[in-house]
Amino acid sequence: MDKNSDTKAKILQTTLELIKSEGFESVTVRKIAADSGTNVALVNYYFGSKDRLINEALSSFLGSFQDTFDVLDDLTVAPKARLRQFLTSYVSVISQYPELVARIFAIGGAVFTSQYQYGQFLRSIGFVKVRSVLQELTGEADQELLQMMIMQLFGAIFLPALLKSTLSTGAGIEVGSVEQQMDLLFARYFHENAK
Repeated sequence: MDKNSDTKAKILQTTLELIKSEGFESVTVRKIAADSGTNVALVNYYFGSKDRLINEALSSFLGSFQDTFDVLDDLTVAPKARLRQFLTSYVSVISQYPELVARIFAIGGAVFTSQYQYGQFLRSIGFVKVRSVLQELTGEADQELLQMMIMQLFGAIFLPALLKSTLSTGAGIEVGSVEQQMDLLFARYFHENAK
């Protein structure tokens, strides 16, 4: 990586860290520049505006979610094992910045370009891959039922990862590991003869 790429990557990483700790509304170009060891002019040179910088930082982060879907393409791995690998990888990305992920998906009216792009990816590629694996596992052909199964999977595995710190510190509830969550879900959800 050259110096320019290193500097740009450092600014993007700093932006994500500041969004995580302070929220979108509190992040300023000055704070990003100071925390990344650069200056405002350099941040503006690379990104042009705060909105473009935030979009690029979120796009970079959301891209790591997209990469987790690739494991679903490996047909040499049994469907149940592929699904477990995917869910484990996705939770791993969530656990890097759970508060940031919650904010990205709950931001509502302030839709960033990166959110829209990730939504498009889910609709056109991500959910198609998960639906295919679920169809292999269950034999279900009804597309609406398969989509509901996807939502149940995401809710059962990803929601606990997003809420883990809130549940443990606020409610005193310990959330089991992702492996425990999957074991419970798979034992009850998929047929015993599923691969």
